[in-house]
Amino acid sequence: MSFQFNSRRDFLKKSSLLTVGLGLSMPQSSPASTMAQNKLPRWRGFNLLDFFNPDPDKGRKSKDNYFKWMADWGFDFVRIPISYPSYLDFDRSKPITPEEVLQFDERRLEEIDTLIDKCHQQKLHVSLNLHRAPGFCINAGFQEPYNLWEDAEALDAFCAHWEMWAKRYKNISSKKLSFDLVNEPFKRQNPNDQHSPGGPVPVEEYRKVAKAALDTIKSVKKSRLVIADGNGGGGMAVPELADLDLHQSCRGYFPMHISHHKASWVYKDPDSLKEPVWPGMHNEKYYSREDLEKHYAPWISLMQKGVGVHCGELGCYNKTPHPVFLSWFEDILDIQHAHGIGFGLWEFSGTFGVLNSGREDVDYEDWYGEKLDRKLLDLLMKYA
Repeated sequence: MSFQFNSRRDFLKKSSLLTVGLGLSMPQSSPASTMAQNKLPRWRGFNLLDFFNPDPDKGRKSKDNYFKWMADWGFDFVRIPISYPSYLDFDRSKPITPEEVLQFDERRLEEIDTLIDKCHQQKLHVSLNLHRAPGFCINAGFQEPYNLWEDAEALDAFCAHWEMWAKRYKNISSKKLSFDLVNEPFKRQNPNDQHSPGGPVPVEEYRKVAKAALDTIKSVKKSRLVIADGNGGGGMAVPELADLDLHQSCRGYFPMHISHHKASWVYKDPDSLKEPVWPGMHNEKYYSREDLEKHYAPWISLMQKGVGVHCGELGCYNKTPHPVFLSWFEDILDIQHAHGIGFGLWEFSGTFGVLNSGREDVDYEDWYGEKLDRKLLDLLMKYA
């Protein structure tokens, strides 16, 4: 058998066919029986953090080669989590005011246009997400002037932002661009305190916010594909939204003692934590693949209701031992793959990434001056 390869992407596609034909290692589970249940494509790719920081000058700028590498490695998806202050023009020497929340900075918006265009040049679908929306973010570090879940003024601003994006990208097909309303809904007693007590947003409040933004977007372009993140920080399916023209995004961070081991933004005293194992005990409970199956069962039920499901974020902080991470991560990828659920690794380059993660227990491969975690990349490509 012989093939002529016109490009590295062509080689990857055809070599995967060879792998099947020769009976080599492939994902344990086949999605064939359940793919039709998922109304979202099984996009696979990465989050890019260029506009993740409220200060646009502190974003993690993606290098031009990154987009080509993603495509050459067989990926087709980029999620862009954006902090809304990163594209505003206001006095950054003091907390933002409600009057400043709609002061769009055209120069910064054009930078986001350019990022999206670079993705599209490599045929990468873009999911545009408000990681920080007016009145809410799962992460503190920026003083919000109001509460998205409770204040009408915040909801008006939230809808105004999505109206701006909907109009700006009205002529881009939903096959190339989708909208992810707000990252990881969660309700804290003090929205501006990272460690303030909290939990899932009351579903009637979440529905009110999601429906208002959805109606705004659809009034501009009815065919725009719109996604809502799971409640309680992203991990909880929301069947109460199933009657809306919304798909949903799950997470690959369960259990968090594996995914966020020693993460300072999660734990007040991260250095006191014991090293995790997988499968194994944690706080007198044994965790295994069976727990992951139970965790994703509500998401499978959503697909059976006709709601598309994608995993917008998954991955592991660099403090978890690498063999533990990979063992746990393969279970997650395999379960999602079995149900036709795609993924977006947090992130491409950085502490969760396939490049430059800063792990101390990885033998990195030099990749054009970047530090490549080859074992992680191989695992991701197995499910790409």
